[in-house]
Order: sequence, then structure tokens, then C-alpha cells
Amino acid sequence: MAKAISSLVAKGPTLVKGFVDTATPKFNLFLKYAKVELAPPTPADIPQIRSGIQKLLTGFRTGKWKETTVKEAWLNSLVTAEVVFWFFIGECIGKRSIIGYHV
Repeated sequence: MAKAISSLVAKGPTLVKGFVDTATPKFNLFLKYAKVELAPPTPADIPQIRSGIQKLLTGFRTGKWKETTVKEAWLNSLVTAEVVFWFFIGECIGKRSIIGYHV
């Protein structure tokens, strides 16, 4: 047992260096996308948001939603479910409880 532990301790720096070398490019890619995707909207984005909402409402009124493919409908359902789940997870984090609010 002691031999296995001493062997692991001897290999520790090599394992850590390998982990850091493997994780660094992936972490840099994550940071690249996080800066863009997680940034709050700027005032320049407001006209695009407004036109997107108008386009969505116009498509709903004209019945364009009936022309979506099954794949598009499935993807839209998944995105909606993700937003709903994150809302409820945020509520649980905010109230610091899974069940009810502390009054």
C-alpha cells in the first residue's frame, strides 16, 4: 500500500502538468465564447431585439409557425425547456430552498 502511494506521489507532478496542458486550450476556448455569449445586451442590440420580437409576433399572427419542420419544433421545444428549467433553478437558488419560501 505504501509503495502504491509513494508511486502516486512521485507521478503527481507529471499528472498535474498533463492535466493543465490538456485543460488550458479548452478553458481558453470557453473564455472566448463566454465573453461573447454571457455578455449583457448593449444599447446597440436593442433595435435588433425589438425587430426580432416584431418578427416573432408577425409570424405568429400570419400562421408561419405552422410551417416549421419537426426538427425545428423539437429544437424550439428544447430551448424553451432549458429556459424554464434555468428559471426554476434560479428560483431555488434565490430562495435557498427547494420547497417554498421562508415567510
